[in-house]
Amino acid sequence: MKFRTFSLLLVLALIAAFTLLNWQIIMAPTALSLGVAQVQAPLGLIMLGLMVALIALFLVYLLYLQTTVMFDARAHAKELQTNRKLADEAEASRFTELRSFLDLEFKRMDLADIAAKAALTTRIDQLERDLRLSVEQSGNSLAASMAEMDDRMRAGGSNLR
Repeated sequence: MKFRTFSLLLVLALIAAFTLLNWQIIMAPTALSLGVAQVQAPLGLIMLGLMVALIALFLVYLLYLQTTVMFDARAHAKELQTNRKLADEAEASRFTELRSFLDLEFKRMDLADIAAKAALTTRIDQLERDLRLSVEQSGNSLAASMAEMDDRMRAGGSNLR
């Protein structure tokens, strides 16, 4: 039980005990003025009746407030659920859009990769041809230079003899 509820029940129990202990005095008749006339009635009983009426009025007001809060909470919960559903749908559509964007980008990157590989293969083939040609030319140059040196050496050797 909550502290507020317990304290309220305790106060009501104390008022009931006070009323029972002083019942004789509460029921004692007294001259009461109603403004236009005077009446003989028990003042304590009238005050007790007014207090009970006030407590009943507060309980009705409390029930009204609690009912209003419950209806508002239910309306807010429905609105929150609707907003959550809309947010989930928006998030799902963003994920779908992101997936399609990533698929498109990966396809574009694959095409760029294939084009780069083709260009690289072509360039490597060209460099290999150039290297073979260069090696052949160097080999031919070297062979010609060696033949020329050989001829000079033979020609120089026959002059020495």
